[in-house]
Amino acid sequence: MLELRKADHRGVANHGWLRSRHTFSFGHYHDARQQGFSDLLVINDDRVDPAQGFGTHPHRDMEIFSYVLEGALAHQDSMGTGSVIRPGDVQMMSAGTGVRHSEFNHSKTDGVHFLQIWIVPSLKGAAPRYQQVHFAEAEKRGRLRLIASPEGDGGSLGVHQDMRMYAGLFDGAGESATLELPADRYAYVHVARGSVEVNGERLGEGDGARIRGERQLRFAKGEQAEVLVFDLRPHELPSM
Repeated sequence: MLELRKADHRGVANHGWLRSRHTFSFGHYHDARQQGFSDLLVINDDRVDPAQGFGTHPHRDMEIFSYVLEGALAHQDSMGTGSVIRPGDVQMMSAGTGVRHSEFNHSKTDGVHFLQIWIVPSLKGAAPRYQQVHFAEAEKRGRLRLIASPEGDGGSLGVHQDMRMYAGLFDGAGESATLELPADRYAYVHVARGSVEVNGERLGEGDGARIRGERQLRFAKGEQAEVLVFDLRPHELPSM
């Protein structure tokens, strides 16, 4: 079963320098029906003006991913990490016992567009850690590339949770992929841009889908589509 979450039903935040769409409840946006899915707690679709960003702030016991679609995002944290994240890069910060960090648009002239994703970890009180990996377009073109997994399989980022995240690019009839799901697993699909059919259902930019009871996900007929897919535990987050 696919339960669609249309892009224009997401929460909206406009702070002038930041324009964000929230798939799930976040900040001042609260919807009792949208409290995450399994261990996937946050998908924020953020656009930040040149030279603007999020000042230093704390996190604890959360797996936090940044996935840049356009532009460049500068990161600094209390672990001593300084980096710039660009399209193709996937960055993950395991906050663990506590970390402080900032995120700013690296450019003084161009905007940055990125997704921030939070996963609830299975392990609390872990040592904070930082990871960043670049996945070339060819690795995702017409297929689903594993980008995060518990053991860091195949060069993916290692995450403290029983989940796997994939990224794929699909454009045209010749590009399609199938993901086999183990029995009783959940999945979530987020279309970062473009459009694509998932099990025959057309999803557009910003659309998402909760998926239960499916053993196979089929991606086809993409139109400049960039897709993230989460393979998740059959678990419901408690209401907040």
